Amino acid sequence: MDCPCCKAEIPDGSKFCIQCGASLPLACSSCGHGNPPQAKFCANCGTALTTVSPPPPVPAPPMSSAERRHLTVMFCDLVGSTALSVRLDPEDLREVIAAYYQYVAETVARFGGFVARYMGDGVLVYFGYPRAHEHDAERAVRAGLELPRGLSERGWPSNVVPQLRVGIATGLVVVGDLVGEGVAQEHEVVGGTPNLAARLQALAEPNTVVIESNTRRLTGGLFDYRDLGSVVLKGFAEPARAVQVMGLSAAESRFEALHEAGVAPLVGRDEELELLLAKAPVFNFARYDIRALADMAAPPVLE
Repeated sequence: MDCPCCKAEIPDGSKFCIQCGASLPLACSSCGHGNPPQAKFCANCGTALTTVSPPPPVPAPPMSSAERRHLTVMFCDLVGSTALSVRLDPEDLREVIAAYYQYVAETVARFGGFVARYMGDGVLVYFGYPRAHEHDAERAVRAGLELPRGLSERGWPSNVVPQLRVGIATGLVVVGDLVGEGVAQEHEVVGGTPNLAARLQALAEPNTVVIESNTRRLTGGLFDYRDLGSVVLKGFAEPARAVQVMGLSAAESRFEALHEAGVAPLVGRDEELELLLAKAPVFNFARYDIRALADMAAPPVLE
């Protein structure tokens, strides 16, 4: 092959002339036609002159670790934080807020709650995630009642005894996707339940607990309630039933408290009951009511 510029003999496969440095035409491997150096396809037959690299494979999206869970959410808010910010020095206010955060975290942890996020003067708490318990709704309500009760028993910076409001809601959410990076990374909860808890908190009077109908149903007669009726909440199409929790109920047993509607009587089991009573001389079942026997097997009341 000769250089088209200086006619010097060039070894086969060369791209530049070894004498004058001129670019050499690309010879097509199919028809031998000479093509400009920048050509990618032969102008005579269309054969590819250079190897076209395939596009890099698109990485598969990471598998989601999110899951659907029945979750009880508590939203606790500090009452009068704006007034405190005006009255206190910023450093003193910081100490009060830090003590408030610590108090809420310690209290809900005793009942199995998980502090998910601190939001200004509010605290978002999950009951049922990351660890689920059999009576998460009850645990949340007991923690909510304990929060205002223990305020006066604690020493507070600047002699400020804070007040708080608590809203609790129970419902289906999607939880588990990691969002954020570093210290800001957290498991996000998606659903209307956290928003409902926050709206209910806004309805509560200072140092009171307000729940909705699902939590009320799950806690049965374990507590005394005051019905606040149906309320229209911002962002929710349907009104929600709000209930204020007044305190622990005077139910004689946990079994009766969780079965407010009563227990259906045994029907068509007369023969079996007579046989049971006749064959148990060691333990006199006749002295005990069937509900009392069920109470003996019921789980203990949570502390």
